[in-house]
Amino acid sequence: MKVIYTDVLVIGAGLAGLRMAVGAKARGHDSIILSLVPPKRSHSKAAQGGMQASLANVIKGVGDNEDVHFGDTVRGSDWGCDQEVARMFVNTAPKAVRELAAWGVPWSRITPGDRQVIINGEKVTITEREAAAGLIGQRDFGGTKKWRTCFVSDGTGHAMLNSAAERAIAHGIPVHERVEAIALIHDGQRCYGAVVRDLITGELIGYVARATAIATGGAGKLFRVSTNAQICEGTGHAIALETGVAKLGNMEAVQFHPTGIFPAGILVTEGCRGDGGLLRDVDGHRFMPDVEPEKKELASRDVVSRRMEERIAQGKGVKSRFGEHLWLDITLLGENHIKHNLREVYEICHYFLGVDPTKDWIPVRPAQHYTMGGVRTNPSGESQTLKGLFSAGEAACWDMHGFNRLGGNSVAETVVAGMIVGEKIADFCDKPENAIDIPTKVVYDFIKREQSKLDAFAKNPGTENMADIRTRMQEIMTTKVGIFRNGDTLEQAVTELEELYKKSFNVAVKNQPGANPELVYAYRTQKMLRVALTIALGAYKRTESRGAHFRIDYPVRNDAEWCCRTLASWKNENDTMPTLEYQKLDISKMELPPGWRGYGAKNYIDNPETPIRQKEVDEIRAKMEAEGKDRFAIQNALMPYLQLLPENLRGRNERIDEPLS
Repeated sequence: MKVIYTDVLVIGAGLAGLRMAVGAKARGHDSIILSLVPPKRSHSKAAQGGMQASLANVIKGVGDNEDVHFGDTVRGSDWGCDQEVARMFVNTAPKAVRELAAWGVPWSRITPGDRQVIINGEKVTITEREAAAGLIGQRDFGGTKKWRTCFVSDGTGHAMLNSAAERAIAHGIPVHERVEAIALIHDGQRCYGAVVRDLITGELIGYVARATAIATGGAGKLFRVSTNAQICEGTGHAIALETGVAKLGNMEAVQFHPTGIFPAGILVTEGCRGDGGLLRDVDGHRFMPDVEPEKKELASRDVVSRRMEERIAQGKGVKSRFGEHLWLDITLLGENHIKHNLREVYEICHYFLGVDPTKDWIPVRPAQHYTMGGVRTNPSGESQTLKGLFSAGEAACWDMHGFNRLGGNSVAETVVAGMIVGEKIADFCDKPENAIDIPTKVVYDFIKREQSKLDAFAKNPGTENMADIRTRMQEIMTTKVGIFRNGDTLEQAVTELEELYKKSFNVAVKNQPGANPELVYAYRTQKMLRVALTIALGAYKRTESRGAHFRIDYPVRNDAEWCCRTLASWKNENDTMPTLEYQKLDISKMELPPGWRGYGAKNYIDNPETPIRQKEVDEIRAKMEAEGKDRFAIQNALMPYLQLLPENLRGRNERIDEPLS
């Protein structure tokens, strides 16, 4: 048996994984990255719209700062996020975007003077300041008070991933490609690495590390229609869950993007609406101002997706042989803007639809897009229950997104969390008590155990078809655990998924050496079913609506009973269902107590602690403002967080109107 030792093992070569590995290696710790595909093919590359950071460079961003970004993020999460983590994030985001610029990301820049933009469906002339000439530009995105989203045309993820991958190369970090982590090695208290399958040879290899980090992205392929890449199957979620020790947080929080190209589900960036694109129904009517007069097309994604589905349910969808859809109209942006600032959108529409978006409307309908839930971690990125296991990016429940993520906050989170968690991993590895002390026999036992599981598929005389099982799972998740949920169909989903999970052990696979794609499909599907069950059961048990989790039978956000985080674990290998428990959010320590988001419904049930905390916040703020204290002192008095950040990331951010003294 082959065993490879390293200081840091990073599972996943997207932006989060690359940045964690670079951070740890820069601190002197050997790192190895594992990836299903070459790094530059990771799903991070698909991010189109941009990265949020409160630079306040553009004229429509004047007045933006960490406080405003924090408020947008918390409200966007529908008060489901960890507010300390949100603070860590908004403080570090400007540092991250500037670091990426230094790494070679060609951010779109500001040209001073007059320029025409589309705001609320009308052409408006705005004038950029001379002081901002050449600085990083920003566009509007849903759920934000200021223009804050930094971008590289509509290929932001492409540029960011290429630069991060080149940085990893510069640090000499090896990337082991075409391999898959299928289990974590642990002793019930400490994680020591992973059992990894070579996807070409079929060999199982033990990777042993001081610190192990999961950065495998989301779980979109649990659903029939998703904007996610084919590799986004929730692998990281599954191997953490299967330890029986690590827990997943808020798995019922699944985001649907309003503008998936219909019927393929390929993403059309929020930048289309941020730049002024409009949503229209079968009559060509722009309907969002009717239902969301405050933010219109730029309400948060959960709200826009529900409003679109409601419009279709009202008989205002466009009928086609594939079903019904609505229209995204970006023609008013003009040919030059579309071909330069939305180049990828233009090419996607041309090649996949035969549509020219400079002249024609784009058929769209919401599609699964993002997994807010993931490996539950501390603010340091380390699992709360399994020492030495870290996670960042979409695979993690860090938890800055809560129950709904703002557009632009995800690609920002990958590098921001990567920066922070990379430093925390290095701190962990620096401690002598965290040296690798696991006996080699334990590693061998884990490899043998995983090999026996794989062999069981070949020895199984079963009659079930795994392709049928996966197809049915995806159909259940799409139709019964989608945008609109209710108790009856969720209960059906849980029951059906459990039966499918049981059936997955009655599948026969050909015993052949080497790659064996049939075997890969089988064990991955079994893992996907475990993750699907955590989502469906969490959604069934949460009898309220919060962010992307919307219950028709419980349409109100209920802070009195459900101001908490769902934690899922798989206690025993023989279990057929996850175990759920709940982690209370402490309102008494919140900087921003729960309230109305500024868009969407105003109906929610207050927690008794909310008015008490709001009164405390108001009194502290009024007193300190009267004393002439600045916003930093006030924020620190309300909710200290800087002690959670690595020391090198605690500094203040400079802006045109807020120079560092």
